[in-house]
Amino acid sequence: MQKLFQFKQFTINQDRCAMKIGTDALLLGAWAPIEHQPLSFLDIGAGTGVLSLMLAQRCNAVTFDAIEIDEDAHEQCVENFENSTWSERLFCYHASLEEFTEEIEETYDLIVCNPPFYLDQYKTDDKRRDLARFQDAMPFKHLLESVSKLLSNNGRFAVVIPYQEEIHFSDLAKSFGLFAHEILRVKGNTTSKIVRSLISFGFENIPSNFEELIIETGRHQYTDAYMNLTKDFYLKM
Repeated sequence: MQKLFQFKQFTINQDRCAMKIGTDALLLGAWAPIEHQPLSFLDIGAGTGVLSLMLAQRCNAVTFDAIEIDEDAHEQCVENFENSTWSERLFCYHASLEEFTEEIEETYDLIVCNPPFYLDQYKTDDKRRDLARFQDAMPFKHLLESVSKLLSNNGRFAVVIPYQEEIHFSDLAKSFGLFAHEILRVKGNTTSKIVRSLISFGFENIPSNFEELIIETGRHQYTDAYMNLTKDFYLKM
């Protein structure tokens, strides 16, 4: 796994982060809705800070806040922010989501999260990686409750989760007044099963719009849809 990840407009150092940059984060950062022209942004569980940097490239929000509980990841996120073109707009808090939600008074027009979601049976001997990647570190109910308090009235919350959790997560969101507006279902290739759901939520109860994205037609043979979505970030697209 490479330690340095070079994008077209910024570079991510990830040697001190338990979770390295993956396709989930890249898809979410490229897909998260900005049509409502958000003025304030929050990245929950920032890790390397890649989502914040991708959205800083995509939109002109004034406030870009992030929160990260792991000390090493927080320090690396801050370094990645400081080394970017948008350093003056980016700030990362070293806090848990619960602490942040209790203390912050502002709301955000766009919130994104690539949450931990693997279950107990997949736990490893790496406690930091487990913290970054297991649902008991940030239960979906806890996440959605916090988002419902931190999201502005016309704001959007964008998240990537396993496809098999889509219905459960969406139903849970409704209990906090959040409704799925856009759902993008992701397949690795034309014959594989749907593996991820990217969902955009808001407080307005409107019918959901469903789309599907296929990443590859063959090994490293990317679809036009995937390339169009990510071309502003990947060096070789």
